Amino acid sequence: MNTLFTKAKAFIICAALIAAAAFSVTGCGNSKVSAPAPVETAASVTADSTVLGEGSVRFALTVADKDGNETNFEIHTDKETVGDALSELGLIDGEEGAYGLYVKTVNGITADYDKDGVYWAFYVNGEYASSGIDLTPVEEGASYSLRVE
Repeated sequence: MNTLFTKAKAFIICAALIAAAAFSVTGCGNSKVSAPAPVETAASVTADSTVLGEGSVRFALTVADKDGNETNFEIHTDKETVGDALSELGLIDGEEGAYGLYVKTVNGITADYDKDGVYWAFYVNGEYASSGIDLTPVEEGASYSLRVE
């Protein structure tokens, strides 16, 4: 008889805990649950970004001229490399060199080291790129920058 009482007591405690868990999850009112706020990432695109291209992969691109004026883009592509994606959209142009594409023009702005002493520096997620733009694979959500230096 004592085990029957203990089993019943355990059952009542479990039922109470389940009910308490259910109430804590559902709440007491008929209020709507809002979606969580989006998490900002390095590649989050600002409201003043221009969306370019079509494709399943998205990345952010910032172009900074010699005066520090920035233009932001959200690029959509299916290309394999950043250089191919930006060339296809007409955002970059340059010459093939010993180390790959030597970018001279970005978004209509030319920076030629031989003429002006400045060049287009390429950054990946805020770090100076360790490979050329035409060798850098496109990564979903990455942030790329081209800056006159």
